[in-house]
Amino acid sequence: MASNSAALASFVESTPPGELQDVTKAIKSILADDPSVLQSLEPAFEKYNEEQFTTVKLPGGSEEVIVSSHNSLGGGRYYDVANQSSFAFDHATQKASSVQSHVLESPQSDLVKSLLKSLYQHTLEHYPKSSLGVYPIENDSAIAVVTVANKYSPNNFWNGRWRSHYIISPSNSTLTGLLRVDVHYYEDGNVRLQTSKPVSVTLSSTSATEISRQIALAEKKYQEDLNRAFGSLSEGAFKALRRQLPITRQKLEWEKISGYRLGQDIGGGRSR
Repeated sequence: MASNSAALASFVESTPPGELQDVTKAIKSILADDPSVLQSLEPAFEKYNEEQFTTVKLPGGSEEVIVSSHNSLGGGRYYDVANQSSFAFDHATQKASSVQSHVLESPQSDLVKSLLKSLYQHTLEHYPKSSLGVYPIENDSAIAVVTVANKYSPNNFWNGRWRSHYIISPSNSTLTGLLRVDVHYYEDGNVRLQTSKPVSVTLSSTSATEISRQIALAEKKYQEDLNRAFGSLSEGAFKALRRQLPITRQKLEWEKISGYRLGQDIGGGRSR
């Protein structure tokens, strides 16, 4: 049973963006909804949600907030600075409940709130739908900035997620982080892109304006690098995978494409 639980936990932790409920449903169907096994997977669900920066809409709220290790209060509760609230989160169902007031008390409160305001404009401009979190961490000696942008299209068999994660150390004037993209396409196949890029910057100042400027520059450069990489893939690796000529070894006359009989003329098949 322990080995089975470990295998199932690995399935949970490697779930593509937006597909955790599908994986959970599949696990339930395999195990006949065995509550003991599902209970044993709770640490895997928690690890997945916190690492993926899962977003959730609070009861009565309009915007989604982030679940991460940085804003955990323990006992399955998390807080959001912008909404000044805390909430309980069910990691298996990804649902929030029991919202309570939570006012941030930290020596870094002013910088946290300034960063939220400044970075909100950045995310609003560059991501069609995103969630932003800024939290004091490490006993108020550092600040974590988390951005996640999800775009799901299960009807078209694809889902994607952007994650950016930064740690700001005001005492050392440093900004370190990691940018990650995870895209899953599964129509007539199963293709997944996972790529990441580390960020390390020495800040000229620890103002919200300078920090936001450096984050914007890092994310713009990563996007440009991705665009160039995708262009290279299209012209290089992907093109090499295509059949250059049909089985007949003759070039396709595209102006006559409507007159071809697919199986016979292109594939070299025999007419019936």
